[in-house]
Amino acid sequence: MTDVARLAGCSQSTVSVVLNSTPGIRISKSTRERVLKGAEQLGYDMTPSRAALGERPRQIAIVFDRIATSPEAVVSIDGARETAWSTGHVVTIAQTMNDREMEPSTISAMLRNGVDALIYGTIMTRKVEVPRALYATRVPVVLLNCYSDDRAFPSVLPGEVAGGHRATDALIRAGHRRIATITGEIWMDAARDRLRGYRQALATADIPYDPALVREGNWQTSAGYEHTHKLMDLRHPPTAIFCSNDRMAVGCYEALKERGREIPTDVSVIGYDDEEVARHLSPQLTTLVLPHREMGRWAIEHALSASQGSGKQPITKLECPLIERDSIRSIRP
Repeated sequence: MTDVARLAGCSQSTVSVVLNSTPGIRISKSTRERVLKGAEQLGYDMTPSRAALGERPRQIAIVFDRIATSPEAVVSIDGARETAWSTGHVVTIAQTMNDREMEPSTISAMLRNGVDALIYGTIMTRKVEVPRALYATRVPVVLLNCYSDDRAFPSVLPGEVAGGHRATDALIRAGHRRIATITGEIWMDAARDRLRGYRQALATADIPYDPALVREGNWQTSAGYEHTHKLMDLRHPPTAIFCSNDRMAVGCYEALKERGREIPTDVSVIGYDDEEVARHLSPQLTTLVLPHREMGRWAIEHALSASQGSGKQPITKLECPLIERDSIRSIRP
């Protein structure tokens, strides 16, 4: 720009105004012509910016059923935002509350806005009926934390079966064989899959499955508290408890302490989700991380790198890493 200014006999500011077509500033016709001629002679890139042309910035739309009550959704969105910004994309976010009228209208409005991709996400890992507008668009679509029966769109989910296996295996490797689990509500995919992983880990270690050691909770602290008391009332109580989320682990801690049982000296405990509370329990809770940030990143990367394909699309499951803290004790001889 300095060379253009020198050749045109004006300031760099004037060159910037002319080349960027800055509105609201009047430049004489002769000066404008000198700047443009000088820029052309020097091979300066004359392609106007999107803003100069009055175009919208490149956008990616993210549509979630619920955001305000979901830390998981917020983390996913933040991971998506980081990746989108790194490619120069603006992120537009909408919450639809699964409203039958407003969700299709919201998606249609976003698609009319000229987005480069659309991410359709849910707060709970679940099967969804994908809105019809997404079948009609040529814009790449990725499902985040959800999937459809027809697998028309690529989707990314947490690897919950592997996560349940990993949590249970951590207890098995510490020498435990009498391992209980407090699940979430079994109608939910996450609870069902974590239980499946628990059973697979037991089978791999040749530990018989005992239904008396499985208690169905509801993800709340009170469920962890209530079911821990029931488990410890068994004739042969567990030496370790796998809580399907950290909130139920909090209740588990309370119940064990009421009964005079020390963690992990008397009973080992492992959670799931790695919520903030896990780091503040005493002892700190060993748990697994839900990979929501990585899922958000994956969704953006895949949407921008892949065209909308035909046929069945893959379901990608990301690992839930184990965070080892202080709530598991080895009882190996």
